[in-house]
Amino acid sequence: MGVSRPQKAANGVSTRWVYVFCIASFFLGVVVINRFWAIPDPLDRDKVSPEKHRSEVLHPTVDCEKKARDILSQVSQTHDVIMTLDKTISSLEMQLAAARAAKGDTEEASPIVTKLGTENLKARRKVFFVMGIITAFSSRKRRDSIRETWMPKGDGLLKLENEKGIIMRFVIGHSATAGGVLDRAIDAEDEQHKDFLRLNHIEGYHELSSKTQIYFSTAVAKWDADFYIKVDDDVHVNLGMVGSTLARHRSKPRVYIGCMKSGPVLGQKGVKYHEPEYWKFGEEGNKYFRHATGQIYAISKDLATYISVNRLVSM
Repeated sequence: MGVSRPQKAANGVSTRWVYVFCIASFFLGVVVINRFWAIPDPLDRDKVSPEKHRSEVLHPTVDCEKKARDILSQVSQTHDVIMTLDKTISSLEMQLAAARAAKGDTEEASPIVTKLGTENLKARRKVFFVMGIITAFSSRKRRDSIRETWMPKGDGLLKLENEKGIIMRFVIGHSATAGGVLDRAIDAEDEQHKDFLRLNHIEGYHELSSKTQIYFSTAVAKWDADFYIKVDDDVHVNLGMVGSTLARHRSKPRVYIGCMKSGPVLGQKGVKYHEPEYWKFGEEGNKYFRHATGQIYAISKDLATYISVNRLVSM
């Protein structure tokens, strides 16, 4: 009588069960929400402050080191391409000049001579460098001194040519009296040592420039070298140093190496080293263009070919 009975909802469900159902729904909702909340955001935006996110959008991060490497790589590739093009152009210019020279030389020659000249040009031996030691009839002691010091003899000279591609020759022309005593002495010396390059040139102190020009032309026609060197017979050479120096410039076109200098053009008569054609160098007091001293210098193949092609211009 004093105990009240549990009330029922209008649909017949007890109020207690309604409370239980609400509590169960609450906990189920909490579990579901926590489950989905644990999924990471791909952009991880909840971990980034608004200020930092705005800064990243306005100022994106750039890998400067990687960008610098890419730029340097592109510069290096461009430099390589330029060097390759420069070498190709130089080679084409050299071939064109040689072809023009061959055409000019053979226009007045017979077909047989032309054919033989072309075959000899193609048969040139490929070598590293040719060293021409400019000498005179009276310089036998100098030549013997060179043979006893830095220039190999006999089999040693052949071994240097075959293994290293280095050609070394004493360079000399002929006397005013062809077949005279001086020429016969050189012939005998050459028979003994086989280290001469004979030029179609009359020896004389005032003909040294012409002799040097003929030497380069003769050497280019005989050997296909990367470099051609001119040395006086009173100079002693360190072959190892010469070889290593030239090797560093082997891939460069139009190389001219030596002890460079420049000095005044001496137009006054009676002084040492008087320049008869001083007027070609401009006004009085002008200087020579920068050039190598005559004792020793080297030029690359394309420059030697240019001298050979234009040998008749200044002779």
